[in-house]
Amino acid sequence: MAKYKVLYTEEFYRSLKPIPKKDVARILRKTKALAHEPRPIGSQKLSGHERYRLRQGDYRILYSIDGARLIIVVVKVGHRREVYER
Repeated sequence: MAKYKVLYTEEFYRSLKPIPKKDVARILRKTKALAHEPRPIGSQKLSGHERYRLRQGDYRILYSIDGARLIIVVVKVGHRREVYER
């Protein structure tokens, strides 16, 4: 399987600020692993969107996959209660 390039949005970086550092390290490790497996066990496609969701403890990582260009864009991370709000 080809390796994907993982890109991060500004919104993703902003959403990391209130998260404890130990959780940030786990989140970053999980997003980097997406380069090798863009749809790992436990990831789910969000209904009505072209995005996927990945769980990390109480936090959810939202990302999209561009299979044609082998790019993953990590859009947002947040607590499970708040991440899906617009």
